Amino acid sequence: MDFVSIRIITGDVARLVNFYERATGMPATWSNEDFAEIRTVSGTLAIGSTRTVPLFAPGSARPADNRSVILEFLVDDVDGVHEHLTGFVEDFVNEPTTMPWGNRALLFRDPDGNLVNFFTPVTPAAMEKFAR
Repeated sequence: MDFVSIRIITGDVARLVNFYERATGMPATWSNEDFAEIRTVSGTLAIGSTRTVPLFAPGSARPADNRSVILEFLVDDVDGVHEHLTGFVEDFVNEPTTMPWGNRALLFRDPDGNLVNFFTPVTPAAMEKFAR
């Protein structure tokens, strides 16, 4: 088994795709107006419209209702990314902070309220864990 993607269901695909393209610097690939993907080396962030939910099971997912999942992106310089996102991101949950497990992390919310963590390993153990 291989984990390949996570999908966010939203009422406004274009708005959320634009947000993640700008935040990550990665272009999206659109399948149609209801579905786009931002592909990274290690996984894909899929963004789907509420109109796609009935294809799986009606009512099985609700947009802007996540309070338990954090989307995490490994970045080279979290402090530099924070500077870049200031004035664009409307809801920073914390400023860059070094966590006890060795990552310097920046937590914010996307326009639908989903938590996003951009982080950079800063201790030797964390850097070894994420060595590319």
